[in-house]
Amino acid sequence: MSRLNQADRPVNMGDKLWPALFCLLAFFLAWEAGVRLLDIKPYILPALSQVLNTLGDMLPLLARHSQSTLLEAVTGLAAAVGVALVLAALMDLHPWIRQGIYPLLVVSQTVPIISIAPLFIIWFGYGILPKVVVVALVCFFPVVVSLVEGMQSADCDMVNLLRVMGYSRWQVIRLVRFPAALPSFFAGLKIAGTYSVMGAVIGEWLGAVNGLGVFMTRATHAYQLDRVFAAILIIILVSLLIYAVIELLAHLAMPWYYNERRDD
Repeated sequence: MSRLNQADRPVNMGDKLWPALFCLLAFFLAWEAGVRLLDIKPYILPALSQVLNTLGDMLPLLARHSQSTLLEAVTGLAAAVGVALVLAALMDLHPWIRQGIYPLLVVSQTVPIISIAPLFIIWFGYGILPKVVVVALVCFFPVVVSLVEGMQSADCDMVNLLRVMGYSRWQVIRLVRFPAALPSFFAGLKIAGTYSVMGAVIGEWLGAVNGLGVFMTRATHAYQLDRVFAAILIIILVSLLIYAVIELLAHLAMPWYYNERRDD
């Protein structure tokens, strides 16, 4: 039996994770050593060990705040996906619809979300709705753009074949264009998923009762930066959780795509 070449050896998950873990560990060590050697005050930059101790002490409180932030992020993301699916299908029905709506989508991204978020607080109050709207606006653009571009990349011969066979436009979208757009759709959804937590925190900064954004605002006003960094670590973990769920859904929705990637 001949030996496998180095290029032909399958790469396991450990081979992919070790470089990232090494860089992360080096960053944490530099952080801890830099704070101690330079004698940086905790109200300017706390040491990593202090942040981890605070994280352990505040974990029950952070867990309660995380529930509100996670609910806002997931609800807003789901709303963004629903609207994006409908709008992408409408834009695919006729070129003039796409030409009319697509520039408006691009222009909408030039408006800073933090500048219009206070309006949602005025209109909808301090409940969950304004935060959901902020998250939906943050997540909407990458999802709808990835869907539209993915639908446009569908096999033209297959589309023409179904049209000749008498299939309607909606049937062509359902049977050909949307399946072809799934890789692009999940790529945009991963970006939107990581943005969703950020959008929820921004909404909570402007006005809320619970949430990680509220926790960070209170800790910042009290110069308790160890609590701020502890909340940031929780935000990172929540974002990674959403990303992992989307990655799992992508594997379940299009196993053929990942099988082809493994074969390549």
